[in-house]
Amino acid sequence: MARKDILRLGNPGLRVLSTRVRSFRGGTLGRLVRDLDDTLRAWQRQHGRGRAIAAVQIGVPLRVIVTRTDAPRVLINPEITRRSRTRMMLWDDCFSFPTLLVKVRRHLEVDVRYQDLSGHTHRLHARGALAELLQHEIDHLDGILAIDRAIDAHHIVYRDEHERRREPDGVVM
Repeated sequence: MARKDILRLGNPGLRVLSTRVRSFRGGTLGRLVRDLDDTLRAWQRQHGRGRAIAAVQIGVPLRVIVTRTDAPRVLINPEITRRSRTRMMLWDDCFSFPTLLVKVRRHLEVDVRYQDLSGHTHRLHARGALAELLQHEIDHLDGILAIDRAIDAHHIVYRDEHERRREPDGVVM
């Protein structure tokens, strides 16, 4: 297992613009994907949550994302090609600042073009939770954090405080 440390808020490595993957040959890209997957799985075991990770979060500024949602997926050089006009508001969290939650607006639907480990191009239409997740991770690749997308400063809260304020039905008081 090659679990890597996740960069934390304040680390300048989170603010770099990730570069495109140009070579799909050799083992370097495969090792990076395994490291990302191992790190994501370790986080899930430890915290009971987490759906995706961007390479920049482990200090590798390449445009690579690994997800574990409905199906494991590797997205190389992802780019959003279409955003819906309809947006949703939600509480977002991040491995890089696990004690915080941030209320953000995201597009309800996005279309994403990406490459797989062989360099083949794919298109993905994402809606709802998957659309939100992909926007969050692609933001990471562009050096943008969820706190940068906060509706305002009042919508950056400590996770513990947010959980204490929740009613049993999930409505925030």
